[in-house]
Amino acid sequence: MNHTPGHPGAGVTVRDMTLDDVPAVSALEQRLFPVDAWPLQMFLDELSQPETRRYLVAQGTDGIVGYAGLMCIEPIADVQTIAVVPEYEGRGIGTTLLTALIDEARRRRAADVLLEVRADNPRAQQLYVRFGFEQIHVRPRYYRDGVDALIMRLQLAGTPGSASGPNPHNANPEAANPQEGPQP
Repeated sequence: MNHTPGHPGAGVTVRDMTLDDVPAVSALEQRLFPVDAWPLQMFLDELSQPETRRYLVAQGTDGIVGYAGLMCIEPIADVQTIAVVPEYEGRGIGTTLLTALIDEARRRRAADVLLEVRADNPRAQQLYVRFGFEQIHVRPRYYRDGVDALIMRLQLAGTPGSASGPNPHNANPEAANPQEGPQP
């Protein structure tokens, strides 16, 4: 899949993550989230479950510059992770990745999309609010460093391919580098 909704910028395409991408994605994960990084094996485990998972990478001229993943067990989809390297923030990559995950949730007939976001990451929270996510719960001290997780939900309207639901064109392409999902 080459997917470019939100127009992530020149030289960046979004495609399905492959096993060959996992070492580079894992290295980015360690760089971006040293306290809460997923181990390499977790990415391998996630990719081994295509019936309920979808993982994407944003490929730039310098290699992988972002990644995202979704778990969907009908009727609930969960954004497992989404991240963009700081050097590529502000190019719409986070918006593009989130749009692709929401599209996938619709395709898999999810009624709701859930995610966890760090309470100390207002930039990511703002992106999610622009897509229509609402905070529904707080998980105190969820992350290893003691930061709370905000649980957010997007209620999807209509069926796959429906024009209703979040409008990624209203989303802020400046928002990038959020991290959600279960942490090891």
